[in-house]
Amino acid sequence: MVIKIGIIGTLEILEQIKQVIKTFPTFLPAFYLVEHEQDILPIAERASADAEVLLLSGPLTSKKVKDRLKLPIPVHYVPITEAGLYKALFYGAHAGKLSRGISVDSLTKVNVKRAARELGISDLEFAVYNGPSYASAEKLAQFHQEQHAAGKSSLALTGVQAVARQLAQLGVPNHWMAPSDQDIIVTLERALLSTESRRNKEAQIVVGILNVDEFHKLVMKRPSEHEVQLMKLDIQRMVLSYVESLDGYLTYLGGDEYLFFTTRGVFERETGGYKTIPLAKDAKQSFNVSLSFGVGFGMTANEAGTNAREALRKAKEAGGNACFIVREDKSMIGPLEMADPVKATLAPLDYALVKKAEEAGMTSSYLSKLVAYTTKHEKYEFHVHDLAAMLNITVRSAHRLLLLWIDHGLVDISGMEKVPKGRPRQLYRFSFLEGKSF
Repeated sequence: MVIKIGIIGTLEILEQIKQVIKTFPTFLPAFYLVEHEQDILPIAERASADAEVLLLSGPLTSKKVKDRLKLPIPVHYVPITEAGLYKALFYGAHAGKLSRGISVDSLTKVNVKRAARELGISDLEFAVYNGPSYASAEKLAQFHQEQHAAGKSSLALTGVQAVARQLAQLGVPNHWMAPSDQDIIVTLERALLSTESRRNKEAQIVVGILNVDEFHKLVMKRPSEHEVQLMKLDIQRMVLSYVESLDGYLTYLGGDEYLFFTTRGVFERETGGYKTIPLAKDAKQSFNVSLSFGVGFGMTANEAGTNAREALRKAKEAGGNACFIVREDKSMIGPLEMADPVKATLAPLDYALVKKAEEAGMTSSYLSKLVAYTTKHEKYEFHVHDLAAMLNITVRSAHRLLLLWIDHGLVDISGMEKVPKGRPRQLYRFSFLEGKSF
């Protein structure tokens, strides 16, 4: 299940949110471009018809939508915080535009004074707009223009993009305090928690299966059965401690495998939004063992358990030391960061795309290995010898598979790679995986 969110804003804000929202796989965003404030009402009304929550780019448009439309769904906006002010002051100081002082809107005197002090420019003269909280863009622009005309401000700092545009037309030096990525993340978290679907999902059962990689080799390295049992107890204590942090319930399945239950809300928070498994790093540092995780979401415990087993299979096929999540719609998230740093995590691969890959002869094992490798190394181009080595197949088989995958639109020929000796080698790009990482 996904949560539909309507996001309304200017081009610059939408592009920024598009990058940040990739870390929220639960959201299915629909973006709506708005150029002028007067256009916001019909766009918001249209967006609300197919969304559980709306996210607007600023307080002015948010108040207008709440007052005029009375929508039945939550409406949020991205606030301007001191993070944007710090960036603006740094820009002004670097550009030498703080000589006569500044004028500021959207923030308080306390915000400006604290930021100036921490940046070492406590002697900075500034004027802060102290009118109504939801003043129009025209009033804010007038305030800045008056400060500039009176010689009290050499730079206007505004949290409203429309004001920045008006000031530019008036010839007033200005800087738009765009929201930071962290501001957007906090707002998205609030939006997520405000939805009915999210509140229901918080209590959804999550099933996890944990497997110790190459456990038989670890056993063979121990000099006695007593040492083997001690190792098992140490690992079990470590796993039990981790599951306790999830407020979960642990069952030892024997040998090298553990089963645990927790709730989705807790699991999401403890993994940083499905990004990292801290237990894996502890296992590597404490006992020099790697772990494979399979995590399943589902509408029933049976469905979640089946998905967890499927996720574990994908983690093993990827070579171990990996964690995959299979959601209730059969889409896949992973690999999560384990003991080895992962440069990016994979956004959900939808079930239709997985089926298309499998119908093109890309077995689950091949797909898992490709997903793990491309995510960890952020590499999507391969020549045939690289691919053969990664998939542990012959070069001839790799050639045959590449032709098949090209025919099905999964792979593109991207160019030629020059080598010191011999003919250039053809490069193949796994385009169907691009745009899925963040």
